[in-house]
Amino acid sequence: MTPPPPSRRTVLGAGLGAGLGATLGLTSCAPATSTGGRETIVVAIVSNPQMQDAMSLIEHFRADHPHIDVRFVPLPENEARAKITASVASGGGEFDVVMVSNYETPIWAADGWLTPLDDYIAATDGYRPDDFIGTIRDALSHDGSQYSVPFYGESSFMVYRRDLFEQAGLTMPERPTWDQIRGFAEQLHSPDDGVSGIALRGLAGWGEVLAPLNTVINTFGGRWFDPDWRPMLDTDAVHEAVSTYVDTLRTWGQPGAATAGFGDCLTRFGQGDAAMWYDASSMVSGLEDPDSSTVVGTTDYALAPVVETDYSGWLYSWSLAIPETSPRKQAAWDFIAWMTHPDYFQLVGEERGWAALPPGSRQSTYEIPEYAEIAEHYAEPTLTSMDHATQEHCLVSEVPYPGIQFVGIPEFQDLGTRVGQQISAAVAGQQSVADALRQSQTFAESVARTYGWEG
Repeated sequence: MTPPPPSRRTVLGAGLGAGLGATLGLTSCAPATSTGGRETIVVAIVSNPQMQDAMSLIEHFRADHPHIDVRFVPLPENEARAKITASVASGGGEFDVVMVSNYETPIWAADGWLTPLDDYIAATDGYRPDDFIGTIRDALSHDGSQYSVPFYGESSFMVYRRDLFEQAGLTMPERPTWDQIRGFAEQLHSPDDGVSGIALRGLAGWGEVLAPLNTVINTFGGRWFDPDWRPMLDTDAVHEAVSTYVDTLRTWGQPGAATAGFGDCLTRFGQGDAAMWYDASSMVSGLEDPDSSTVVGTTDYALAPVVETDYSGWLYSWSLAIPETSPRKQAAWDFIAWMTHPDYFQLVGEERGWAALPPGSRQSTYEIPEYAEIAEHYAEPTLTSMDHATQEHCLVSEVPYPGIQFVGIPEFQDLGTRVGQQISAAVAGQQSVADALRQSQTFAESVARTYGWEG
């Protein structure tokens, strides 16, 4: 059974009160205009280091496209999701280019909100769409057509301090189990020295704590719904997975774990305050940068920890798409093509440094000699994780939805947010895992009824 096609009402009703309120704020972003043969496009992006690099290099785009002006609207991740979703879902037309992910792309494409890109891609010299990593390319497609193209992509893996492991006489397997990780965390946990055994996300949010936790649920044999849409968050497999994650974090994790997201964990591990960290493979851009990290040269990488599956990574991509409402589609594509073209990676390396290359989108990135040298320790686990980030490799049981670290239905934005709050409260010690999952099950039941489950 597959989910029914989403509708504008469904997405707008999926707990996006903040996003709907943000729509009112978009009135300050005046629509792009075309004057005197020049076009201005408005680009809504997530404010992160890679996008800041793109903004700093925009003069190179303008030199090749003097008739196109680009106005960036950089936003924090949570705010970006809300504003972009509200604008595209309502047909507001504020943006000509939007940064979306493999969660939104197929859902929005099915509803006709995004422009198919195949013809634009075919007409672009040297674009090489087959160079995109296959799992990412497929995740950004719908009915055989490409609806967004990746700026960078990621799976998840374990980074660890090679020096601390050697001092303790420990060896990290290429493919560790969660039992092994817990044993390592116990031995390496040294709060008196300011070093936690492991760092993990605990911050509420479907894109925060649930991202790594869902991979743990998967490899323990859990799932959100069975093929008949019966909610499964109250099963033994899910309880064991969540208990393992929460106990590991509370016992050997970093201080303040319940409010720690990706950025907090990146800072903590990068400053030498954790022995291990399980998270997004895109972490390497920060950890291997000597300007921001103190652990360069002391780290190594292993695949995501497993239990019942052979692999357990997730799959995610920040990508660029054109809303169907944009009247400046060719100019929008010209910008997207510039920012995702193989030539852009050379530009970033030459201008911003080879460690700053957006990872995980193109195979050829890992063939650039300067980057290959930098990526010696993490290229193979990155590509292995991404190549195997499929439900076939990472799930034990059949599910009726797409996605690995998310449930690919419109309602998951709200459902995941609510469940994430329950899990974060358990990490904080405010309630038990059993209570968190009991409440989460009721949230899932209300969603399941919209897909035909009768209880």
